[in-house]
Amino acid sequence: MKRCIIIGSGLGGLSTGVVLAREGFDVTILEQEAQVGGCLQCFTRRSAKFETGMHFIGSARRGQTLDRLLRFLGIADDITLSPLATDAYDIVRMGDNEFRFPNGTEALASRLTEYFPHERRGIQEYIRCVESVASASSLHTLDLDNANAALSTEYQLRSINEVINSLIGDPTLRDVLVGNLPLYAARRDRTPFSTHAFIVDFYNKSSFRVAGGSDNIGQALVRQLERHGGRVLTCSRATRIIDDGTQVRAVETANGQRYEADIVVSAIHPVPTLAMTDTPLIRRAFRQRMQTLPNTIGIFAVYLHFRDQAMPYLASNYYAYRPGFSPWDCEDYTAQDWPRGYLYMHHAHELSPQYARAGVILSYMRFDEVQQWVGTTVGHRGVDYEAMKRNRAEHLIDIVESHHPGLRDSISHYYTSTPLTYLDYTGTPQGSAYGLAKDIGLGVSTHVPQRTKLPGLYLTGQNINSHGILGVLVGTVVTCSDILGTEYVFNKIRAASNEAATPISL
Repeated sequence: MKRCIIIGSGLGGLSTGVVLAREGFDVTILEQEAQVGGCLQCFTRRSAKFETGMHFIGSARRGQTLDRLLRFLGIADDITLSPLATDAYDIVRMGDNEFRFPNGTEALASRLTEYFPHERRGIQEYIRCVESVASASSLHTLDLDNANAALSTEYQLRSINEVINSLIGDPTLRDVLVGNLPLYAARRDRTPFSTHAFIVDFYNKSSFRVAGGSDNIGQALVRQLERHGGRVLTCSRATRIIDDGTQVRAVETANGQRYEADIVVSAIHPVPTLAMTDTPLIRRAFRQRMQTLPNTIGIFAVYLHFRDQAMPYLASNYYAYRPGFSPWDCEDYTAQDWPRGYLYMHHAHELSPQYARAGVILSYMRFDEVQQWVGTTVGHRGVDYEAMKRNRAEHLIDIVESHHPGLRDSISHYYTSTPLTYLDYTGTPQGSAYGLAKDIGLGVSTHVPQRTKLPGLYLTGQNINSHGILGVLVGTVVTCSDILGTEYVFNKIRAASNEAATPISL
């Protein structure tokens, strides 16, 4: 039995642990915090439960990509999914106008054509392009036989705005189509169109929230891991990856414990991972490249606790941009115009609730705004930090109130977090919301391999593929395929899907 040590108990670490434990590996996951789950974590204040990162998911209907991955992991039946509104899973507000996105490509094409009848042909071409790019990736479709590597590569090297501008002439429609940019913190002329296509396709197929909170996914994965003999050790911060000059041998933690290992999988950001080993097998040039890669921007969050039966549940994700601003360049805000846009959502405390108990408002925040408090700890950052958060929260609530009258009167309490909070709980450099940024200007240098030059040391998580539940689970597939074999892993995914679709005779 090979000993596998996994660093980090976020979605990437837990899912990789489940797959390897099921294949006979002796798996131990080391988590620095007291709570497992990474961005799956939730917290509770005054009986209200708040999600910190995984707010909604897509493509989870039977047979769709995420459903197949959840069945492969053995947790599809352990979580309850609350559907978003099929006629408006996303609502994008530009100035004084709202645009509703329905599930399904035909419905979406029809709705967009109603809004922009003069762009009928461009809308059809855009949707065909999204579908083509999404279906060209074997990792997105879990289909090795029908991949189109040439098409995938082309749209990994073309920016979102360049492709959309080539298809759509109306500037408002161009902005509406990228209204969900906060989901992946895209940058003009930098983020590849493939990232946009995968996300649009993923949520357009079907959209859900996790009833009862996203931590249910983490808890289900822990149960699967333990069922196959694995374990998670909390309050165990990995500090050193030990090798013998030829391969990994162990991981040491801050409390002095040493865990012997045949393989080590790091599910955290590559920069702190590489800082744990001084092996000459990992070249200095690679270390420097990882350190200089750009990270996505951070997030300021206001968590809203609503009074009982005061706020009707909103089964849509609401993206809004202030007059004069588009989804692009919201990260370049000034003190006078922050926030240029926001994302407002409710949490589903149960299946299809009538009233919301909790919700969240998210807007961009650069790390330089909290840099002065680096080194302080949660709850002990001082009165200036608390005043800054309170002022930001009140301003943000006022703006959302202008689009959702009655919001402020429905709030019982609210809580806030900044990129510094995110840094403390996830260890992501600069409190980045989505880890490393994709940048077509940097070419292949932005690629983070799942296998390192130190034999036995692997990477997984949002940085080797993409963020979000699909991106991270695809990263798990990539890493486990490198360890177990691609055909083997894909056959296991197919088998899990086929078993789920086969009725049982009694």
